[in-house]
Amino acid sequence: MDEPGHEAWQPISRPAYVGWLVFFGLFLLHAATDEDGYLLLDHVNLIIHEAGHLFFSGFGFTMGIFGGTLAQLLVPALLVLHFVRQRHLSGTAFAAFWFFENFFYVGWYMADARSQALPLVGSGEHDWEILFGQWGLLVHDRTIGGLTRLLGWFGLLAVVAWFAWAARRHLRTKPVWLE
Repeated sequence: MDEPGHEAWQPISRPAYVGWLVFFGLFLLHAATDEDGYLLLDHVNLIIHEAGHLFFSGFGFTMGIFGGTLAQLLVPALLVLHFVRQRHLSGTAFAAFWFFENFFYVGWYMADARSQALPLVGSGEHDWEILFGQWGLLVHDRTIGGLTRLLGWFGLLAVVAWFAWAARRHLRTKPVWLE
């Protein structure tokens, strides 16, 4: 049952439901056991991040630096909006999961602003060292980075819980012969 005035989500099969839950669970395990802060999806995020620097560089120096992180958050956020408008449950869940997954590496990158131990791509300038330096927040890099990673965890767990609830709700209201 959907809320009045809202279209129903597109159907999801029981195998797709289980498959997505397994994927999310395995990815959360991957994230929980990761030691270097660079997860599987971060290969894609890095490409989007670097393109964001180029795209946003026309809006000034600070936006050019911040544009990398902004782009890697905007791309999955825009996909969330697209899939919500299409009422595509698993697409929405994956894009939202991807959005919050970005918070792990962003947080790791933020926390590295003073130590600059992470290997960087491009010019070798550290985005968050520059940004935190401009904003007078450099001494708080580890705290901000840790809170960002924590927000990522809360977001990922909330997405998985929402997906499990919404898909399960859909499966319960669907006639057995459609499963």
